[in-house]
Amino acid sequence: MGAAPLDDASFIADHRTHPDSAFSRVLDRGFVELLDTLGDDRRCVAAARVSLRRDQKSLVDDSEAQMKRDQGLLHRLMADRHTSPFEHAIFQFRVRAPIFVVRQWFRHRFASYNEESGRYIKLEDEFFLPERLRERVGKAMDYTYADMAEPENGQTLDEIEALYEQARGLYERLLERGVAREHARMVLPVAQYTTFFWTVNTLSLMNFLNLRNSPHAQEEIRDYAVVIEDMFAAHMPWTHAAFREHWGPSAIR
Repeated sequence: MGAAPLDDASFIADHRTHPDSAFSRVLDRGFVELLDTLGDDRRCVAAARVSLRRDQKSLVDDSEAQMKRDQGLLHRLMADRHTSPFEHAIFQFRVRAPIFVVRQWFRHRFASYNEESGRYIKLEDEFFLPERLRERVGKAMDYTYADMAEPENGQTLDEIEALYEQARGLYERLLERGVAREHARMVLPVAQYTTFFWTVNTLSLMNFLNLRNSPHAQEEIRDYAVVIEDMFAAHMPWTHAAFREHWGPSAIR
């Protein structure tokens, strides 16, 4: 199943592409890196003000009074769900996550994605293995989760790890026998790690966070949403504050 996960400093050194990029390790072998941004809080306000030909106020006037007016308008836009101005700020992320997490992620369709291809490259020997498995408690549509007790948890994780090793071994043998990569990959579990680019405007990003940084979201994708929300808040603090004050029922209070 590959080498043991690196310590944080070594992991960051191996995977971070730019020394000044926002980077967070997620799960055992995953990460989120914020590669680039376009626009900010005031760019969104300017996009709203252009309807009254007042966009220059937010683009060039850096006075305290104007920034206070801009912040107030931004909150009003969010409260009134006048959301199109938030499409004018863009985030580009580089993400490594297990395939079962990525398949949930790609359901957020108002964004651009490009993912590494198992047709063209040999996939790395990396699978997600949680520290503790969850059990579902209760009936359908009305259930919660609880940690699996020991020794069952450890025994089951050993079985999962053995399956990963078996699948990886078969994958390697298929490649050695000349089986095309696009066929050989079908024996790998959905715990296989993959890397993708995600370019998303701020409106779609907030929709993602509203759903995936919610207590109702699966824990693994929420782990990614937590660090992405921190990056969003650091770059657009006004918008983030308004988002958490005015957004829908999944918002964290």
